[in-house]
Amino acid sequence: MLLTGYAIFGGASLLVLFANSAESVIAIRALLGVGGAMIMPITLSLIRVIFTDPKERATALSIWAAVSGLGAAVGPLVGGLLLEHFSWHAAFLINVPLMVAGVIAGILILPESRVPHPGRWDALAAALSLAGMTLVVWAVKTFGKEASFLVPEALVALAAGAALLAWFIVRCVRSDSPLLELRLFRNREFSAGIIAALGSMFAMAAALLLIAQWIQLVDGATPVEAGVRLFPIAIAGAIASLAAPPLARVFSARAVLAGGVALAGAGMLIIALQPGTLSTLTVLIALTLVGAGTGSLAIGSAMIMHGSPEEKAGNAGALEETSYELGAVLGVAILGSISALMYRAELVASGALAGLDATLSGQAEASLGAAVAIAGEAGLPALAHEAGVAFTHSLQATGITGGIIMLAVAALVFFMTPKGTDVSAASH
Repeated sequence: MLLTGYAIFGGASLLVLFANSAESVIAIRALLGVGGAMIMPITLSLIRVIFTDPKERATALSIWAAVSGLGAAVGPLVGGLLLEHFSWHAAFLINVPLMVAGVIAGILILPESRVPHPGRWDALAAALSLAGMTLVVWAVKTFGKEASFLVPEALVALAAGAALLAWFIVRCVRSDSPLLELRLFRNREFSAGIIAALGSMFAMAAALLLIAQWIQLVDGATPVEAGVRLFPIAIAGAIASLAAPPLARVFSARAVLAGGVALAGAGMLIIALQPGTLSTLTVLIALTLVGAGTGSLAIGSAMIMHGSPEEKAGNAGALEETSYELGAVLGVAILGSISALMYRAELVASGALAGLDATLSGQAEASLGAAVAIAGEAGLPALAHEAGVAFTHSLQATGITGGIIMLAVAALVFFMTPKGTDVSAASH
């Protein structure tokens, strides 16, 4: 499964050579998602199976988290370099040699791992989860776009999506061989790790996306400079991920995990509460704190794997990865939509759109990038300035919301994790 995922990811990246429209790029991205979904949960389950000693497993998971964080930081930097010197296709093509190396290394190094009785694959449950999530996310984005909850088609989509997801949950709970083993949530240690992953990504995803735009479109950084400025979150995260297991042995797993999530929440609040104009230094300090705090999620991974039996390692890994992805999607959909509404309202109220026709005005209201481009073409520096101010305020509001959510998640994880939880001890 892992090697097939590598092959699909590399093959889909190669298809970009034939992409000549936005629709074809979106289709390629969907195929990349399929490959990624086959890769990430399997890496976690392989760690669970290969490292039978809990202490070694916790260390392996911390290394996994550190490498993932570094990859997330190196990606924008490498992407910026490629975009400055090559066609945008290069950002996809760089994946191909990496996937080839992964396939070769996997063949030579990795042992096979099989569950004796895996059960049947539930195609209906897969369709229910996909359709349900698609409808819910589309409905949320539509509410944000229309700035109203009174959108009939979105309300119908939301209700239908919720019904399909409820059907999916009931089907998984009642099945002898469920597509997703939801019974794992009976373990408090497992549930706390999932909540930490889901809640953290929900709170952070929209803010980090907005920060990346702010660095380039408001602070004036080039793509390469933006990649460099995002490095603190990865470096701090990598160091914290490696330090988390030994710290957990000293202070307890729940203290390290909850404390880290709270530290990340404090970093987000710093962005929101700075008096005066938001500065680059404040953003860099905030990113460092967020990275250091989220490094503790390595302990969350260890708790998830520690709280699940070996034969359910694949399900546990899938649930963790789904938590990260689902948290990010919902965070961008909900908090991102709220931020977009605030940006639009402040920009309109500023009067900077006066004199623009309806089409250009609508584009400027839709995104900061469009507003900056229109301001440059039309020679309207006031529009670029007011759009930047409105965007910064919407970013800070998202920081407040995300920071408060992170603090709430930290408290929930602390009280939910059983006292004395030790991820380096043998599971029972």
